[in-house]
Amino acid sequence: MLVDTHCHVYLPHFREDIDAVLERASTAGVKHIFMPAINLDSLGQMGAIAHPGIHMHRMAGLHPTELNEGKTIKEEELFSLCKQDDIVAVGETGLDYHWSEDYKRQQKESLRMHCRVARKTGKPVVLHNRESTGDLFSIIEQEQDGNLRGVWHCFNGSVDEGKRALDLGLHLGVGGVITFKNTDVDKAVARLPLAQMMLETDAPYLAPEPRRGERNEPGFVRYTAEKLASVMEKSVEEIKEKTSQTAKDFFEID
Repeated sequence: MLVDTHCHVYLPHFREDIDAVLERASTAGVKHIFMPAINLDSLGQMGAIAHPGIHMHRMAGLHPTELNEGKTIKEEELFSLCKQDDIVAVGETGLDYHWSEDYKRQQKESLRMHCRVARKTGKPVVLHNRESTGDLFSIIEQEQDGNLRGVWHCFNGSVDEGKRALDLGLHLGVGGVITFKNTDVDKAVARLPLAQMMLETDAPYLAPEPRRGERNEPGFVRYTAEKLASVMEKSVEEIKEKTSQTAKDFFEID
């Protein structure tokens, strides 16, 4: 069994062939797909996604780059959404300084709000981090009261950054970047504990080798599993089993 813990399969990129995409994922062994929100419209879009062999799971939140476009969400509204039984996590949230540093204050405030909602609902927070690691760590450290659970989605850090994330109570989302030849993420991941790792695609983005440059899709998570098995010197079946169980425990699903 495979679990894709971060997949935007509801986006327009899949509109023309969503049934075929999900069928390929099912054939690859994917049994669960977790869908992080980009904005409030995401929830309705997620509701239209279904496959008889795959359990689809929704999250609620506001992506940090949406704040750059002037979008907001009130804490009461986010809490009302996230406390619903069918919402498994808060996010995705986080910080993204790649496109602009003009909205740092708004992004930091939003991240703190998402962390508060996560603590109040007892659900994990899903963290986006792009060129913002120091600030992200600082905020999580301040918000961590022993009850905050979270995952650094699309982990692309160093060994020391990975260890700090784990010390702060975070899990690591391992995606296609681990397969890229122009990064050292595979070397960092090899020195970190498998027990706190989960697999993801971030589809339609960041397709792994050997499909890099193509539209990513949930079935491609198998390539990440194979690469992780290689760097960890473990069997692919062990990687599938352990990362899938970690994901189910983390999101508290059967």
